[in-house]
Amino acid sequence: MSGTIDHDTIVSAVVDILEKAQTTLPQDVIRSLEKAKERETAPVAKEQLEAILRNIEIAGNRKVPICQDTGILIFFVELGRKAVIDFNLEEAIHEGVRKATRSIPLRPNAVDPLSRGNTGDNTGQGIPDIKYELTEGSSIKITVAPKGAGSENMSAIRMFNPTEKDRIRNFVLETVLNAGGKPCPPIIVGIGIGGSFDKAARLAKASLLENTEDMTEEERMFLADINSLGIGPMGLGGRTTALAVHIKKSHCHTASLPVAVNIQCWANRHASVILGGDE
Repeated sequence: MSGTIDHDTIVSAVVDILEKAQTTLPQDVIRSLEKAKERETAPVAKEQLEAILRNIEIAGNRKVPICQDTGILIFFVELGRKAVIDFNLEEAIHEGVRKATRSIPLRPNAVDPLSRGNTGDNTGQGIPDIKYELTEGSSIKITVAPKGAGSENMSAIRMFNPTEKDRIRNFVLETVLNAGGKPCPPIIVGIGIGGSFDKAARLAKASLLENTEDMTEEERMFLADINSLGIGPMGLGGRTTALAVHIKKSHCHTASLPVAVNIQCWANRHASVILGGDE
């Protein structure tokens, strides 16, 4: 039947996209790093970017993770409303994660928030984090975006008064400046404006999936401001503190203005697969 997708297909697809995301980077990210290397004039900054690009090349050739921090696993699932699913989709994704943890392999990163007990397989209560969106058609698109702690820990959210929109720029710059070299720059900066407390954060994180070479004029202005900070690759100074800035917005309450900044390291890892669909 058109649109029917089985359990094993999901499991295998999750393993495949996890391997791709962990061992390679999207071409737009690589091109942005290459362009940054050409622009850099500081020898140390250029050396850091050369080392990053060499690391990417070695990881791809050897099929090993780009970074030892293979992150917590964030999934974005676009579910066609005509897709036929007669199994537990979430459990299938979890099974794929467990298999990928063993086969790639991935560092076990999922721990209890208080006891710090490690499940050993990158699954647990609420992890992996799966975000669902209903779409038209009968296909399922699954995107995985591993997120390391070094960059995630530097992210921030602030609930502004609606009259304080002129403070957004300073908040973004303050967040990046306070992060310094900790998130392994050059970074990608995702900004979520509007919605609710959690919606702004979700918008900021989702924006990290956008093409690093495709920015609006507003986003390029933020990028120029961030790069003027001079933090540079790995925090050692230089012209490239960030590769890209992406902004997503949502309508919000008349009395509220949430703003979230989600920072991603240079290893902006993500990969997708589309399953099923009409013949």
